[in-house]
Amino acid sequence: MIVYNITIKIVAEIEKEWVQWQINEHIPEIMATELFSDFKFYRLLEEDTNDGITYVVQYFSSTFENYTRYINSSASTLRQKSFEKWGDKFIAFRTVMQVVN
Repeated sequence: MIVYNITIKIVAEIEKEWVQWQINEHIPEIMATELFSDFKFYRLLEEDTNDGITYVVQYFSSTFENYTRYINSSASTLRQKSFEKWGDKFIAFRTVMQVVN
């Protein structure tokens, strides 16, 4: 199992609207690619929120090939939509992990 992990720090002023956008638009668009079998959406706790609020979205894929297909076919378009909507009010860090156990 491959986990595509996206950690996003957002400014507090957009939190409610951004969360709704994630739930109603962005995550469904990624899942509609049918390259991921599931996802989890988290809010980090016990953090200093003075410089923003941190969320994590994890997308689960059965194969590395599906993840690669997503990156090559859809990722740049969906990232661009994020920048067009939210500008510099967020920053995202992406990692790819393999489930060990």
